[in-house]
Amino acid sequence: MHEYRQIFETINLGLVTLDRDLKVTGWNRWMELHSGISAADVVGCQVCETFPDLSRSSFLRIVKGVLSFGNYASYSQKLHKFLFPMRNPHGSHGQLPQMQQNCTVGPLRNEQREIVGVYITVQDVTDFVIYEEKLATMAKTDGLTGIYNRRYLDQRLQEELERSRRHGNSVSILLLDIDHFKKINDTYGHLSGDYALRGFAAELRKNLRSIDILGRYGGEEFCCILPETPLDQAHSLAERCRAQIAATPLCCIDRQLTVTASIGVAGQLPDDTADSLIRRADYALYQAKHLGRNRVCCLTAPREMVDA
Repeated sequence: MHEYRQIFETINLGLVTLDRDLKVTGWNRWMELHSGISAADVVGCQVCETFPDLSRSSFLRIVKGVLSFGNYASYSQKLHKFLFPMRNPHGSHGQLPQMQQNCTVGPLRNEQREIVGVYITVQDVTDFVIYEEKLATMAKTDGLTGIYNRRYLDQRLQEELERSRRHGNSVSILLLDIDHFKKINDTYGHLSGDYALRGFAAELRKNLRSIDILGRYGGEEFCCILPETPLDQAHSLAERCRAQIAATPLCCIDRQLTVTASIGVAGQLPDDTADSLIRRADYALYQAKHLGRNRVCCLTAPREMVDA
């Protein structure tokens, strides 16, 4: 059995064995290293005494099933995050303080094939979780400005319209465009233009609530979805954003540039689709530019225009 003991102690997985009373009978070196608890301190103790959170019904139900029927069960990170609380040993501990784990529970049998306990494997999947989160973020984020991208905005607008119809709340949107942006690129270069876009997005964020959804709609055009916001409040917010942008120079490499924005505002109508709401906001934005830029225009009905 010596060779099996070597495997038990050196495998790059946590291995724990419990008897039928849930007392720890085995605790390998991986578990010692990552939990900070030595085998001498935990073997012979009830596992729920050392880790009180394991008294929760999900863990006890899984172990009871394995002891009763001899089946194998998994404890998924996607559902439970971790089984044994351990510090994340990777450089990502600031993002995820606890190690993320996938665990398997299986039966331990004696020579007579009787179930005498269970074993638990503990796999550190923290790096995989971080990688998945990065992929998910990249899928919905604009790489230049760090705010949401067009695809995610379209998805969220549809969701917010459906939610507003269910609960009777208002939804409004802002379409914002940096005035004369091409002149920045032509005069100072595209790198300065990139800095201006990032600075513009950062200034917009300062005026928004946590529930507001800001994204880059394309080029120098931005969109903000305002859940639970009637048209008059959206109009006031747009004016605050316009004034702050005009009053705040943006840092662009070795210089500061002052930019202005034209903003179109539209509020949800009873029969609105995402496309029709966007079209009205786009029409209002066109009017703001047509009337001289650095202004807010608010569209209250499909063909009605109010100069704000």
